[in-house]
This record gives sequence, structure tokens and C-alpha cells, in this order.
Amino acid sequence: MHRSPTPWHSFRSQAVRRTKLGHSFCLLSWVLCAWAAQPALADDYQGPELKGETLTISCPWTGAEGDNFRSVTALFERRTGAVVHHACSQSSEQAILANAKNGTSTNISVIPQPGLAAQLASMGAMVPLGAKTQAWMERAYAAGQSWAELGQFSNAQGKKELYGLAFNVNVKSLVWYIPKRFEEKGYKAPQSMEQLEALTQRMVKDGVTPWCIGLESEAASGWPATDWVEDMMLRLHPTSVYDDWVTNRIPFNDPRVLEAIKAYGKIATDPALVAGGPKAVNSTSFKESPRGLFGNQPACYMHRQASFISSFFPERQAQEADFFYFPSYVKKMLGFPVLGGGTLFTITQDSKAARAFMAFLQHPQAHETWMERGGFLTPHRAADRRKYRDRLQRKAGDILLGATTIRFDGSDLMPAAVGAGTFWKGMLDYTGGKNLEVVTADIDKSWKALK
Repeated sequence: MHRSPTPWHSFRSQAVRRTKLGHSFCLLSWVLCAWAAQPALADDYQGPELKGETLTISCPWTGAEGDNFRSVTALFERRTGAVVHHACSQSSEQAILANAKNGTSTNISVIPQPGLAAQLASMGAMVPLGAKTQAWMERAYAAGQSWAELGQFSNAQGKKELYGLAFNVNVKSLVWYIPKRFEEKGYKAPQSMEQLEALTQRMVKDGVTPWCIGLESEAASGWPATDWVEDMMLRLHPTSVYDDWVTNRIPFNDPRVLEAIKAYGKIATDPALVAGGPKAVNSTSFKESPRGLFGNQPACYMHRQASFISSFFPERQAQEADFFYFPSYVKKMLGFPVLGGGTLFTITQDSKAARAFMAFLQHPQAHETWMERGGFLTPHRAADRRKYRDRLQRKAGDILLGATTIRFDGSDLMPAAVGAGTFWKGMLDYTGGKNLEVVTADIDKSWKALK
């Protein structure tokens, strides 16, 4: 039996009450309190008898990640008797689409980009997971309704159904910093966006540069700026506005979109707020940018970036870093949104083993097996958070558990020509000084051309 932790909604109610009383609030401390009473370990997974059954899986994981995933499928094999064959590569998306067109799909396809899932659903190349799986996701995952919505796509008849179950997700709404440097200056990790804005201005008055930002990423240059804009959209406006934006129901020159872009630009184009000024922002590699946090005389004190960025920290100093949740506004009362991403597990060739595997992914042990190996985050409420390999992964997992809303990367949800094209380029142009109205008009024009 699991011990039920204190319901998150009760802590959200406290947040509302405290806000009305004029007190500050802290997302992370409440998440930790809410989940401190860790549930007992779940019963070991015991699957159905599938001896003689074969399961084929396409996935994007190779190398160490591939080994981690194979540890999950190995557990499924041991407990069911099924044999799993992997067809995994870094070009798996192209292979999945080609197989769908040729009628040679694997049983399970792991899809990292929602756009591909939408295309497959419209082709009739995926199998609906059904109302029971949707109800489970809404109940078992933190911000479950968001995860269920992110797995829904329109079929060939235009009807929306659940096709994707999120497994192995990531968090982008993080601000990295060096606690030792904060302590030296008397700074505290902010608990609201109002506090973060005040801290930014205090740093300027203290003669230090608050932020490092780097947008250079070869052919993909500009994408870190789109993440900034997406995070600000979720903090300035309801999620319905975000959803309308990424589907072009509202254009890029809508005042609400302009507000989010300007919130990013307020930092990225101000030489007092960002290391090196806007020219350095555009020319600095996203991999090199966080290095400005380190050293006795850091170039900056904060860096907003996803959980993966720690891979690019200076090796001998990486352990000095920590992060806090990129906070929401108290005054906006929009809860605790998290910008993230993740892979969707889908059935692309139905079978008894495929159905059993999707049920297996709902068991905490499927998640815990990879948690122990690292490089994995989950919103599964019943998964034992003590299984996370290190402190920072556990902390990022707690942010997922405390989220009231989850949204995927907006540029990934847009058509590639826009999200990975004119949007990326437009943010480079805007950071470099181009008029915002002209930039957004160009992005809108590119989207209309697709129609």
C-alpha cells in the first residue's frame, strides 16, 4: 500500500491565501513538504504470460541512453517472457515515418517530437490508447490533465484521441546559479517572478551582471531565445493563450505574444543585464554560455536553461552549481507552469505484447528502473523519488511533481518551417536590434505561406 502524501491542491490553496495576505510563497519548499512523506515501495511488476510473443520498438536512444532504456525493456522481458527487439537510432524519426508509409511499423514507436505524432495520427498510423489509459494518466501523473492533453492528436477523420503516453520527460523552467556566489553577496534564490526581477536589479546596483545567455547553435541558432519566450508566455498569460499561439489561432504580432517576447528582450538586449550585451548573446554558443557562472570572478550570476545544460559545465566545478524553478508571478495567479518536453510512447502496430508494454509503463517500477541509472525524470506520483540517482535530478523531479500545468516546447509544436525556422531566426534578428513588429510580421508571413 502507498501512503498518500499531502495533496498538492491543498498547498496551492495555501499559496492563494498567503498571496492574498501579501506574503511571498515558495514553490519548491512546498513541493518538498508535500512529497516528504515518501510512499512505500510499490509491489514488483508482475506482467501477463507472454512467452513466445515478440515486441518490436523504435526509439531515439543510443549509447548510454540506449543501455538505460534496455534496462527497462529487460525488466519487461523477465516478468512476461516476451522477447523485445529494438530498432533504435538517432534518425529514428525518419525511420518511423518511412515505416508508417510502407506499412512496416514496429509495435511501439517512441516519438520525441509532437509534430511527428500529429502526422502519424492524421495518417491513421497509430492506435488509440483509450479512455482507461487517459483516466490513469490524469490521475497518476502530476498535472495529469496536461500530460493527457499533450498525448492527444487528431485522427484522419479529425477526431482527437489519446495516442501518446509520456515517459522520460525533461524540465526547461530552471535557473542555474552558484550558491556560494549568492551567499557571498547575500542573495537568496527568488520564490516569485517579482522577486527575480528585484534580484536582477539589485545585482546591477551591486556592480555585477545578472544573466548569461547564448543563442549560437550552428544551424539551430536562436532556439534558446524561443525557450525564454515560451517560459514567459506561460507566466504572463493563461495556458489557453499559449495553446492558441503555438497553433496560430493568434498571430505572432498579437499584443500578448509581443509582451512575452519583450520580456525576454528586456534582459537579452540590455548590456547591464546580460554578459557581453546583445552581440555576445547572439554569438556565444549555448554550450559555452553557462561557463560564465563559474570562477572567482563570474561573468554572470544566473543562467536560464533546461536540465541537460549541466553536461556543458566545467568538469571540475560542475558540483558547485544548483538551480531554482523559473518562478511565476504572484500577481498573475497562474499557478506553477513548467515548460518541458519528453518522449511519447505510441502503438504503431497493435499486438497483445504492445498493449501489455503500455500497461507496464504505467507501473512505478518501469520508471524507477531508469531513475536509478540517471538521465530520467518522471511526473509519476507513485514512483519512489528516492530512486533518483542524484540530488539535482530529484530536485527537478520535485518541480515536475509540483507543476500545475505542463506545456511542451512551443517551437517544437509549430510547423518546422516556423518553429525551427523563422521563429529561431526572428529571435536572433530581434536580439540583434531588428524592429520587433517587423520580426513578428515576417514570422506570421512564413506561417501563412504554409497554408
